[in-house]
Amino acid sequence: MTENTAEETLKTAAEETVATPETNEPQEAAEPQEAETKTDAERLAEAEAEIADLKDKLLRQVADFTNYRRQQQKNIADLILNGGTKVIESILPVLDDMERAEENIAKNNDIQVAREGLEMIFQKLQTILGKHGLKKMETTGKAFDTDFHEAVAILPMGEDKKDEIIDTVQAGYMLNEKVLRHAKVVVGQ
Repeated sequence: MTENTAEETLKTAAEETVATPETNEPQEAAEPQEAETKTDAERLAEAEAEIADLKDKLLRQVADFTNYRRQQQKNIADLILNGGTKVIESILPVLDDMERAEENIAKNNDIQVAREGLEMIFQKLQTILGKHGLKKMETTGKAFDTDFHEAVAILPMGEDKKDEIIDTVQAGYMLNEKVLRHAKVVVGQ
């Protein structure tokens, strides 16, 4: 019951109390109080039914959310395990070309033909990886930036070559504009 309902009940009970002239003692009216008790009991039953209904709805919502969270975790795990499938499938033709080149080199000892074949395969691989967002960093002659480069050596140079990349030891790569591997460079000082 709310506070307003309790106050209303007390006021009603006070109004229904009748003072008899002979005894000057208050006498309560019996019938209205029984009716009031029934309505209170009905209200209590309604409130309990509403509470049970709300508890049921809450439990169902919690169960639905738990199921949703499990499904999302499963989807994420699948993406992690199978996320590279598309890239691997696109690289398989390069693998086939490498196998054919290996067989051709074993049969023929012509170095020039083998070199041309390997260059074509290398270009094909670069094209495929480029389509998937891989990009090689251009470093030589650029300014040294710790966000993209890792200095492996420092060479004393003139002031005009200070903080400039002199040589690239290992190429750096970006995947969709995010650094995948920092370029290892020699920096002038």
